[in-house]
Amino acid sequence: MELPLWNEKRYAPYKVAALVEVLEEQGIAREASLSGTGLSSESLSDPETRTSVRQYITVCRNALQLSKNPETPFRTGSRIPLSAYGMYGFALVCSPTIREYFQVAVKYHRLATPLLSMSWREEGDYVSWIFPMNAAVTYPDALLRFLVEQQLAQLATHLRAVVENDIYLPVSASLSYSAPDHAHLYKRYLNCPVRFGQPMSELTYPISILSAKPRLAHGLTSKILRDTCDRILGEVKTSTGVAGEVYQIIASTPGHSPSMEAVARQIATTVRTLNRKLHAEGTSFTQILDDVRCNLASEYLRSTTLSVEDISELVGFSEATNFRHAFRRWTGSTPASYRS
Repeated sequence: MELPLWNEKRYAPYKVAALVEVLEEQGIAREASLSGTGLSSESLSDPETRTSVRQYITVCRNALQLSKNPETPFRTGSRIPLSAYGMYGFALVCSPTIREYFQVAVKYHRLATPLLSMSWREEGDYVSWIFPMNAAVTYPDALLRFLVEQQLAQLATHLRAVVENDIYLPVSASLSYSAPDHAHLYKRYLNCPVRFGQPMSELTYPISILSAKPRLAHGLTSKILRDTCDRILGEVKTSTGVAGEVYQIIASTPGHSPSMEAVARQIATTVRTLNRKLHAEGTSFTQILDDVRCNLASEYLRSTTLSVEDISELVGFSEATNFRHAFRRWTGSTPASYRS
């Protein structure tokens, strides 16, 4: 999953507000929590306010300096409801199954003030949320742990709200760092055994959860909301940074996929510089090319009666078989299933 530019002010301040509220309960003034962000206490309740990842990271750094309570990130994560995510959150709660909930969560994560990379995998009898570190984003150890603790609490809280059966509680959690002094808090908030010093940070559930239905599952509503999220995500990707320029250039030549060299020439830079700038924005030329092809193909499947072979050619594939494989990798669905 690609991460956004840190300075993009695109997100409602719900995460900032939740963290500031937790700190205020500890006697920490809002002004101190918001120091260095350019945000006022009043702006947190203004529906027009938009914040950036950098502003939220600044509040997290302030929390680490001002708060002596290790529960702060856990409490914050557990207080951010899915409804705070807007269309993205409603798309999650209406997912027909938890498998689709997982797919929606990863695909549209960029719409939710993303702080860490996130993915999931099935392995044997288990399915796990995974938090690989994005190479373009590094955090000091204490801040990384703070963010992981908040993310774990969010994920566990959201799934408990979506599926009520206790058999779907996490079965284990693994963390890639050493056990902190407050290690006991992990079990309290996650309700499962926890291991530290592991190769990867992940939260694991029984595989059976993937076939469970969220309480508000509704196939048609889910599809409408995912279509809306697609449009919002497209607006984000095509309007910011060097990645936005590259996206627009590729999207303007359907049926022909320009090389990275050609795109670099068009924006008057070198391949090496273009690659470095995209890397700094948390993405790559290949990821953007896949995004363009996926979005174009999805739109053709939704709004036309073109054959899969014709769509394959329109989005730059010489073989329909390769397109089908790629589309399944992008969306988790075949072109025929997506269209129906």
